[in-house]
Amino acid sequence: MAFSLTSLLGLLALCPTASLALRPSSGCNKAPALVTPSSTTTPLRITSNNKQREFFVRLPPNYNSAVPHRLIFTLHALGGTAQQVIAGQGGYLPYYGLPPLANSSDVPTVFVVPNGLNNGWQNQNGEDVTFLRNVLTTVEGDLCIDQDLRFSTGFSYGGAMSYSLACSLGKEIRAVAVLSGNPQISGCSGGTEAVAYYGQHGTGDNVLPLAQARQMRDRFLKNNGCASQAEPAVPASGSQGKVKTVYTGCQTDKPVTFVVFDGGHVPTPREPGQGETFTHGETWEFFGQFK
Repeated sequence: MAFSLTSLLGLLALCPTASLALRPSSGCNKAPALVTPSSTTTPLRITSNNKQREFFVRLPPNYNSAVPHRLIFTLHALGGTAQQVIAGQGGYLPYYGLPPLANSSDVPTVFVVPNGLNNGWQNQNGEDVTFLRNVLTTVEGDLCIDQDLRFSTGFSYGGAMSYSLACSLGKEIRAVAVLSGNPQISGCSGGTEAVAYYGQHGTGDNVLPLAQARQMRDRFLKNNGCASQAEPAVPASGSQGKVKTVYTGCQTDKPVTFVVFDGGHVPTPREPGQGETFTHGETWEFFGQFK
């Protein structure tokens, strides 16, 4: 059965979290000239703000230049490196645990892992936003990316930088997952656009307090038009449990989810009796709804 573009778009309107890849990048239908399978171990380098910066790229199995891919930034914490995120060392899961989940998706995923300056994301005068925008331009000129499916996640400073991207590139970022972040350390230039937002934070975080995570969430509750509600209860102290809130009334394609867990400043909290963290499952549940 044949469908016209008009009828297909009408069908997609019935599923507001789905979208047709109408913004393929300029790298589609081209043989990559820059990114190779070795780009997971050998950094790619660009000059941004007169500084040499580096990043790594992970291609999915059987990369196909004719198919628009999802792109996910995975950003390290203060004192961390892109190499640790790739290898799953220093408290990280490899690529925050997302590739096995992404591989089961019908939209293939490219992971981009940049290195921050001085092992962080101070974003002075917006230089890290500029760098990551330049990375997008470079990667999308070489690979086939759906420009409507750009995402970012990270822990601590990496979460703060993901929040900063949502503020500065609101019309260019589909969703972010901010893990134990902070609204000040990477800044928030702009911050008026609606962006799908997942936040996660520990009640006992003595590094970046929970109140600051609520400030970030509240910005996007407002931007996304979500219904106001009382502050959800937090898990009991010592329970190691979590409370997940999916907010109502948000724009249909700009949801907000917030998870509070009983714990400290950690990227991989676990619930009692669970052998692995819930972080990557919750992050992927949020990101994976956009296609």
